[in-house]
This record gives sequence, structure tokens and C-alpha cells, in this order.
Amino acid sequence: MDSARLVPELDVTDLDVSLVFYVELLRFSVAWERPEERFVYLEHAGAQLMLEEAAGPGRHLRTAPLERPFGRGINLQIEVDDVDAVYSRLLSAGHIPMVPMEERWYRTGAAFRGHRQFVIADPDGYLLRLFTPLRERTPV
Repeated sequence: MDSARLVPELDVTDLDVSLVFYVELLRFSVAWERPEERFVYLEHAGAQLMLEEAAGPGRHLRTAPLERPFGRGINLQIEVDDVDAVYSRLLSAGHIPMVPMEERWYRTGAAFRGHRQFVIADPDGYLLRLFTPLRERTPV
């Protein structure tokens, strides 16, 4: 696996709790890890993400104190093959979406791209917009 050109690294409160969320529910896989630093590198169909336990022994780069909810002002868009299956797993596990499932169209130049999507917060409050692409259409 080659590393993507942009890979977010998220500080998390409890790496084990985050791994349940990302691996069991979102179906990321652990590409590699450094257990001694409480760090994992995750991958899912080309999407890549790093998680590191905030109080762990690894190196921490912060511009301000880390306060919940983490990641204020950012949401990560992640394409998945079957957004309905992911949505169902999260609901079954008791997670409540911030934005329920919707079909949304975004203008991209002269065309519109459709997404079937929802927004959910991970256990530390990072916002994730999970989507499966729909077709592209041109304005009428």
C-alpha cells in the first residue's frame, strides 16, 4: 500500500474505542501500527487515516489544548462502497447521525455530482461525512 498524498492524523481519547468504531463499524483495516506509541495507520479502499492516543507516549503536535469535541471546524469526507450498510451498522451500534441519510447534489463546474450521504461524529467528536457517489448530471 502506498501512502496517500494527504493523510489526516487524529488524536483520540481511547485508541481501543476508536478502533471498534473505525475497524468494526466503518470497516477500515489496520495497515500497520506502532503499539508502543498507541498509533495505527488505517486504510479503506484508498482512504487513509492515522489515529494516535492523545495521552499515549507518541509525539504530539498541537497548537492549543486538546478539548472535546475534537476536530472542531473540520469534517472528513470518506467514500464507501455501500453507505446504507455503514449507516445501518452505526445505527445498530447506537450511534446517532448529526445529519441523517440524504441525497445531496453538489455543483462541480458545469455539472452536478450526487452523493448518498450522512454525517456522524466519531467517539471523540470528529465529523465524518460518509458517502456513496451517485451519477453526474448537467443542469436543465
